Amino acid sequence: MIEIELPFPPSVNHYYRRVGPRTLISREGRAFRVKVCSVLASLGIKPMLGPLEVHVEVFPPDRRRRDIDNVQKALLDALEHAGAYRDDSQIVKLVAEKRECVPGGRTIVRIRRLKNGRR
Repeated sequence: MIEIELPFPPSVNHYYRRVGPRTLISREGRAFRVKVCSVLASLGIKPMLGPLEVHVEVFPPDRRRRDIDNVQKALLDALEHAGAYRDDSQIVKLVAEKRECVPGGRTIVRIRRLKNGRR
């Protein structure tokens, strides 16, 4: 199992932007990816193989109303891009919890390989 502390991810509402007919990852989304890549590289994380369980705890930066499902896309894509796993389709169990607010926000991610797709 690996445990990683990351910045608070951008909402899916701010992760993409439209440029003409194309949809691109926003500047905020790209900056988040760079931070995630940097953290994983500094920890020497190698891609996990096989079915995975991912447990996410998000600590929002303030008390604004947020939907917990809106942070998952940016987070899971950034973890894939940074090399935590080869493809986010490997995730067979995903648990997400919204916790108390902390200044600046943060995210704790635990990734565990499952045997035969089960606990």
